[in-house]
Amino acid sequence: MYAPERQQEILRLAQESGRVDVVSLAEVFQVTAETIRRDLKTLDRAGLLRRVHGGAIPVGRLDFEPDLSEREATAADEKDRIAKAALAELPADGTVILDAGSTVARLAAALPLDAGLTVVTHSLPIAARLADHPGLQLHLVGGRVRHRTRAAVDAWALRAYGEIRADVAFVAANGFSAEHGLTTPDLAEAAVKRAAVAAARRVVLLADSSKHGQEHFARFGALSDVHVLVTDSGLSPEDAAAVERAGTQVVRA
Repeated sequence: MYAPERQQEILRLAQESGRVDVVSLAEVFQVTAETIRRDLKTLDRAGLLRRVHGGAIPVGRLDFEPDLSEREATAADEKDRIAKAALAELPADGTVILDAGSTVARLAAALPLDAGLTVVTHSLPIAARLADHPGLQLHLVGGRVRHRTRAAVDAWALRAYGEIRADVAFVAANGFSAEHGLTTPDLAEAAVKRAAVAAARRVVLLADSSKHGQEHFARFGALSDVHVLVTDSGLSPEDAAAVERAGTQVVRA
């Protein structure tokens, strides 16, 4: 396969999946990682892809936001492992904030029946999942509900988080890196996430490895705001070490 043909196929794959990574492309096309990096550099210079850490995304994807069903189906096995590992970060008792996010929702589903916690969330799906949990004191934060994520945003939600102090906040992000921090596509959701982080003594980020190096439109914190990152084994030891140099403990499930 000639380089232009390979690059055209790389562009198609990126547009279909929303992201491509160097290692997978090298395996698909049976070429070296350096060859793929040159292809991505060519496509980036042509304005067709945007290079990110470990791969590339289609141009314009800084504003891309998958809907709830798509996010729940993506990296499902990894998210289940992350949720299981995150159980170790729960306090014995006290108050936790559960951010809107598909991985955080899996943590909510995994909460043991004997958990005696106060849970605060602005996520309608998470609140619905926990409404019948026998051991929890559940508080639902109100506000305008975004249809895409079923999360409450704007002034009501911000005011509620400004009035509480939680032991642990479990937060989600669409992208994270030591350089660019925690990002998500929507400014209103970013504001609520920022308020949730500020309302907790300890912050645990639940994010699968595909989100490492991704950048989105709205930044809601620095990686140094996060005490623990729970991710999957797809995050390389080198990248995990870089995150830990920023002051964040890394748990790879």
